[in-house]
Amino acid sequence: MSKVLLDVQDVAVSFGGVRAVDGLSFAVHEGEVLSVIGPNGAGKTSAFNCITGFYRPSAGSVKLAGTDITGKRPAVVAASGIARTFQNLRLFGDLTVLDNVRAGMHVRIKQNFFDAMLHTPRYRRSEDAATDEANRWLDFVGMEYDRTAQIRNLPYGEQRRVEIARALAREPKLLLLDEPAAGLNHGEKAQLLDLMRRIAGLGIAVVLIEHDMGLVMEVSERIVVLSYGKEIADGTPTEVRSNPAVIEAYLGADDEEAHVEAERIAADANPGGPTTEVQQ
Repeated sequence: MSKVLLDVQDVAVSFGGVRAVDGLSFAVHEGEVLSVIGPNGAGKTSAFNCITGFYRPSAGSVKLAGTDITGKRPAVVAASGIARTFQNLRLFGDLTVLDNVRAGMHVRIKQNFFDAMLHTPRYRRSEDAATDEANRWLDFVGMEYDRTAQIRNLPYGEQRRVEIARALAREPKLLLLDEPAAGLNHGEKAQLLDLMRRIAGLGIAVVLIEHDMGLVMEVSERIVVLSYGKEIADGTPTEVRSNPAVIEAYLGADDEEAHVEAERIAADANPGGPTTEVQQ
């Protein structure tokens, strides 16, 4: 097993008494593909927000490659080597495909205010290098549309590709994908699965939130399952698929015996017992 890249320990966050994440712990290794799943309201996106600095945890710690990034500002977290996409696309609709990807590289472009104002040789070199790199990442994600077109004019699936290319242009150690398959058709999902494997092949760890269980089971090396903000399972797809606590969380038990067994395993995983509070 490769070394631990992301280490989340006992992370908790609350909103007005609502416990959105409750003592979450898991680790991600270099080049690993890990999925975080759970019913709606289980705390998955809140966990991502704690990792990326959008929320400040009330307890616990988040470390990236051994460096504590708990509660750091999103810009600091991004600079440390974490890139993220969102469930709802956050692209610049009036900018071109290329400029959207180049925008993800601004923290790495070596130029200052005067370079930009005077269009110095250093400015021109950095702009040319940024364009070349943006094209390289667009090639990598398989984006074949006109790259000078406004992003708003692209089909939804292509916009998803551009968003991932922009995240990769940051040269992250860890890529967080929030429901990347949402709104994609069957063929696009197959391409996404292949893309995630190729990203991991570069040594970049991938952590995704996803509701498409077929895709999750196919691409994940490990799966972390949340329910009511707590982790109820962490294992391989085969282990998670047959875990009664997971079945209970998603579907409910089919009979009394299965119900009792699911409750026993859930209690073992969560000594404090599940909360009945509504999750965010």
